Amino acid sequence: MADSDSDQGEITPAVNVSSVLFACNINAVRSAMAEALIKTRFPGQIFTDSCGVAPGQQDGFAIAVMEEIGIDLSAHQPKGFDDLDCEFYDVIISFSPEAHEQARRITHKIDCQALYWPVDNLAGLQGSREERLRAYRAVRDDIVGRLALWLPDEMAGEG
Repeated sequence: MADSDSDQGEITPAVNVSSVLFACNINAVRSAMAEALIKTRFPGQIFTDSCGVAPGQQDGFAIAVMEEIGIDLSAHQPKGFDDLDCEFYDVIISFSPEAHEQARRITHKIDCQALYWPVDNLAGLQGSREERLRAYRAVRDDIVGRLALWLPDEMAGEG
């Protein structure tokens, strides 16, 4: 029942991870991106899913910026914590304080690590289409960078 907050910018590489759940507020941007990135990098090696504190709606900007890097997010259906058996995962990585609070409640009595990686919340983002796409790309790239540190390619298949 380890609990770790990675909000100081230091990410420790994962050890023996075979299943990971990504969580944020509505499961349409950050957690959905992270799920798709792991499934693409480690197909069939790490069971991965994502959810939100509440399920939201698909996000066209998230779909567009993931398509730019060759990942199709269009089939993603947002889910909530209540839609999943959250006791199954080795690690729950939350991108929002609300999701981390829920993850800590879930992992309090089970052997599952809860990590908190604060990543910008794009809800209510204003601006031109290009400005919004730029913000979504920054979030995508932040998640890509964190995942590369947490789960280096040489760690694949060790779990």
